[in-house]
Amino acid sequence: MTYLRHAAIATALLAGFGSASAQTTVITREPVETQTVVTTRPLELTPVERQTIYRTIVREPVETAPPTVEYRIGTGVPDGVRLYEVPREVAVEVPAVRRYKYMHVNGRVVLVDPATSEVVADFGG
Repeated sequence: MTYLRHAAIATALLAGFGSASAQTTVITREPVETQTVVTTRPLELTPVERQTIYRTIVREPVETAPPTVEYRIGTGVPDGVRLYEVPREVAVEVPAVRRYKYMHVNGRVVLVDPATSEVVADFGG
């Protein structure tokens, strides 16, 4: 009797294994093109930080960018416009702007994200 029970269990297991392996499905996918998306968070600065940035940078002796282009937050900066490193004094007092570059335009200081060439902040003027 025990032998018959074991044989029945073994037969059921083998039958189940056979049907399970018959249902195996292989899915292949076409290679997906990778796309890099750069998102820029708004640069949030306090009034004191904004004043510190403007007062320090405006004193730097640098070339003024061409005023023929309207530089607004979110717009790109044309190729050929010279950007400058944020002065160490500003980077120490306002670490959030350390990675950005800047330019002078019509008495204003414009911060630019060098990775995207996008204007992220505008001070003074």
